[in-house]
Amino acid sequence: AGRCNDARAPNRAGPAFAMSIHLVIQGSAVAERDLEQLAQLSGARQVLRLGPGVCRLIGARQRPGIAEYCARARLDFGFVPEERKLADMKLLVIDMDSTLISIECIDEIADMAGVRTEVSAITAAAMGGEIDYAESLRQRVGLLQGLDEGALARVYDERLRFSPGAEAMLAAMRRAGVKTLLVSGGFSFFTERLKTRLDLDYSVSNVLDIENGRLTGRVIEGLVDAEAKASMLRSVRDELGITRAGIIAIGDGANDMAMMAEAGVAIAYRAKAVARSKADYALDWVGLDGALNLFSEN
Repeated sequence: AGRCNDARAPNRAGPAFAMSIHLVIQGSAVAERDLEQLAQLSGARQVLRLGPGVCRLIGARQRPGIAEYCARARLDFGFVPEERKLADMKLLVIDMDSTLISIECIDEIADMAGVRTEVSAITAAAMGGEIDYAESLRQRVGLLQGLDEGALARVYDERLRFSPGAEAMLAAMRRAGVKTLLVSGGFSFFTERLKTRLDLDYSVSNVLDIENGRLTGRVIEGLVDAEAKASMLRSVRDELGITRAGIIAIGDGANDMAMMAEAGVAIAYRAKAVARSKADYALDWVGLDGALNLFSEN
């Protein structure tokens, strides 16, 4: 928890590159004593306080103790190249459930079917990488057989909430000219509505099979799993004619790891350990708008 690093970027070049590294510290608030300690630990030559909950330490170095200190202080941190700007990014790829939105839609649907406990347990195992995602989805959707399709609208209207900072982050991405792709192992009923509501550019997700107004317990073939998410990212990347360096990917579970590996900047948001361990950065204590602080404004 509170972990956030970028092991790949500093290692791509020699000492001259390392001199241009900033250490971004974020939290609900960053106390002066914590800032002083982290500046000392990192050997930073300058401290910039950008707000009550975000600071940049200029000329910082990756040294032992920083991750542990931030974990104790409930702070997110990340080493970022000074020259990395949001204006240079071209595509944001973001997961839906427990990332863009704060709920797992299938768990909420299951609650209305009276099988939340069973479905939630399978969801947790799948997100933690303990069982195959495609198989987990078939098992969970199978438990929904016979449910009235009206339950989907109830979940959207009554329970769906954006994660903190989601709308602010997307607005900033739009102003910077970054295209947006919503990828989900969840369901098109939700992704299509969110795509319209948030003015997103692309989306991909699973389609629930419905007959006579009731869920059949199946998904339409062409199941969106980890590889399908990564494949959609590559498809949009090629369509836009951009490179890996211009892609940001944000996810929280094992089925997001393949797409995160295709991005120049991979961010784990309130993520399972398996996803967090493979990300460049982790946001555990701040909202999605914390992703914006990992980039220079100009």
